[in-house]
Amino acid sequence: MVLAPAGSSAASPWPTVARAAAALAAAMGVGRFAYTPIMPLMHTQAGLSDGSGASLATANYIGYLIGALLGIALPALVRSATALRYGLLLLAATMAAMPLTHDPGAWWALRLVAGAASALVFMIAVSALLTGLAAHAQHMAGWAFGGVGAGIALSGLLVAVLQQIGSWQAAWLACAALTAVLAAGTWRLATPPTPAPAPPPAPATPAADGVPARPRTRRWFFALMASYTLEGIGYIIAGTFLVAAIQQGAPGWIGNSAWIVVGLAALPSCALWMRLARRFSRPALLMVSLSLQAAGIALPALFAGSTPALGAAVLFGATFMGVSTMALAIGTHLRIPRAVALLTAGYSIGQVLGPPLAAPLLRHGYHQALLLAAALVLAAACGAAACCIRFPHHLAHATSPSAA
Repeated sequence: MVLAPAGSSAASPWPTVARAAAALAAAMGVGRFAYTPIMPLMHTQAGLSDGSGASLATANYIGYLIGALLGIALPALVRSATALRYGLLLLAATMAAMPLTHDPGAWWALRLVAGAASALVFMIAVSALLTGLAAHAQHMAGWAFGGVGAGIALSGLLVAVLQQIGSWQAAWLACAALTAVLAAGTWRLATPPTPAPAPPPAPATPAADGVPARPRTRRWFFALMASYTLEGIGYIIAGTFLVAAIQQGAPGWIGNSAWIVVGLAALPSCALWMRLARRFSRPALLMVSLSLQAAGIALPALFAGSTPALGAAVLFGATFMGVSTMALAIGTHLRIPRAVALLTAGYSIGQVLGPPLAAPLLRHGYHQALLLAAALVLAAACGAAACCIRFPHHLAHATSPSAA
């Protein structure tokens, strides 16, 4: 089936935004992150140990890295409507299969496949989104990325309800059904055509002998790469264990609805950070967002009660997608070859390392793991601060994609 072009300046961009948002909600908000609120249920009802819980998280992140590398190696996949649809169906199927077994090895394999499907759906949806909105304001893409927050909130609401009246099996089945509904809303998202070969870019500065020279921006990119990799480690520890930690320190409705608050805070965050980036330095905004995220992660580890729990959920939700948006924008601006691929790989490797690093700290609860995550994100903020020093803002502006 051949679909119409993703969008044009004459057509309304909102159908593209809505379909891309549904895809991102399915791939990231539900496909990747529904495990976070379901994990405490699996601990109490399915006998899942803390170590096994961290292992399942790692499987999903390894799968995501595999899917990202597959998309880089086979660019045609990122423009394939068929791959998008099969990826969504595969994602729903792996979640529906989770309740059919109690074998940790089978769970591990299912989460691995789900991670790879999430990555492919994410890349295809972002490619279609940026093509469809080429003639429109960038902040509209931010609303599409808010689909991640919507998916988190919807899956968190489903799990919170089923926690009271159902089981961990029902939670997985409900999330699989939600993914199928979102897939139906995504089905007609138009993917971009194969691009024509681009002419070589004009040199930024000529060398003294007349040979074209590339802008010397590696020092800022190295600082950015270190910052984004550290963020990948710290953010994923918090993303995996934050709900369980909040439920320990703030039982009741706050603990049960923490992941919903994360999603609601994430929903408008990308659009807001992208608007701020039109007025302020992106490296400075990256440093601020990372500092706020570190504070939010540390709150439930340092203080018990509803107010710190609510603050942690809001700060984490309001920053994690904005961090990715700005980091990849900075990498693109620095004109490093394959900057987005390199940053995404570093971020994904960080996510694979996060749960194993935190696993030895889980013997006495989640507080030590969250403090480790906060320290790593604070170190990432220091890397962003180093990137701020004499940052070359004069380079030509480039459109930026996002990742999670």
